[in-house]
Amino acid sequence: MDNGKRGFSMCCCVPCQWICKITGPTGPAGPAGPPGATGATGATGATGTTGATGATGPTGPAGAAGLSGPTGATGATGATGTTGPAGPAGATGPTGPTGATGDLGPTGPTGATGSIAANPYNLFVQADAAAGGDGSQAAPFQTIEQALAVAQPNGFIHVLRGTYPVTQQIAVNIPGLTIQGMAGATILLQSPVIPFLCNGGDNTIDGLTITSDNPYPVEFIQIAGDGNQILNCQIYGPPQAGDSSTWIVNRGFVTQGNATNLLVRNNVFHTLRQAAYLNPGSTGTIINNVVYHTRGYVVDQATFLFSGNSWGLPANAVDIALLAGTQTGAPYDPLSALEASNSSATISDQR
Repeated sequence: MDNGKRGFSMCCCVPCQWICKITGPTGPAGPAGPPGATGATGATGATGTTGATGATGPTGPAGAAGLSGPTGATGATGATGTTGPAGPAGATGPTGPTGATGDLGPTGPTGATGSIAANPYNLFVQADAAAGGDGSQAAPFQTIEQALAVAQPNGFIHVLRGTYPVTQQIAVNIPGLTIQGMAGATILLQSPVIPFLCNGGDNTIDGLTITSDNPYPVEFIQIAGDGNQILNCQIYGPPQAGDSSTWIVNRGFVTQGNATNLLVRNNVFHTLRQAAYLNPGSTGTIINNVVYHTRGYVVDQATFLFSGNSWGLPANAVDIALLAGTQTGAPYDPLSALEASNSSATISDQR
């Protein structure tokens, strides 16, 4: 029996004699013998009681993510809910800085050129124009009559350079209409008719040269109505032989009795029987004109202010003739004042 004290042993043997001796040190263990045969299994012992569960250990590291499963089918879209009421508009924020200007894009193709319709208040006439013009400056009419057919009150007919033969009267009866000749525009009378009858009121003949191929016994312009004007024209007939008292009676212009407030200014009248014949009842102003080689102005009971007129060569037979029945006093008397205000006019006073 091992009592826990190494190096000592006690033995007991019969006959009841105790022998004590000192045991020597234990020798090394011998080699293990072969295992013995396994004994029969003993009976199962009683199950012991379950011990208390130990504390949960720390969570181990997460394992690698598994492969994604296939995507499930998309569910049906639910019906759209009703729109809620709009909230109040928020305050406008400050305007942001203007961005940089982008590059200009390429220029598009030029469109077709449009046409400009003729302006009925501003018509053009050219004697040698192509037929079928519309009266525009690019496509003028050929005759003044064509322009008169479409002209409007207070409009203009521009007569461009060229010669315009006249065999029928041109009636200017549109109120306020001006027939304006450009340089070199010549009206050539070729028949014994009055070329221009101005009776629309406030009509103007301006800048035309008016003459004839023969000394016809008519005036070049006849005036009726109020406020008409003859401005900047040259009006003359062809030469006639002999003394002017024997000439055919052609005249620059003639007033009808209802012609009032006529203005005749800056014209030249020559080589005519008379520069003008002013009929009873007509009124107006004749100013700054030149007259020569005629028998002058004939005043027949008309009332006209003459001022600033002058006389060329060949001299007129008389510059101003005041026929019987013409009023005395202003604007003709005193005669000395009439003479002085018209370049020392020669006046035949038959009143």
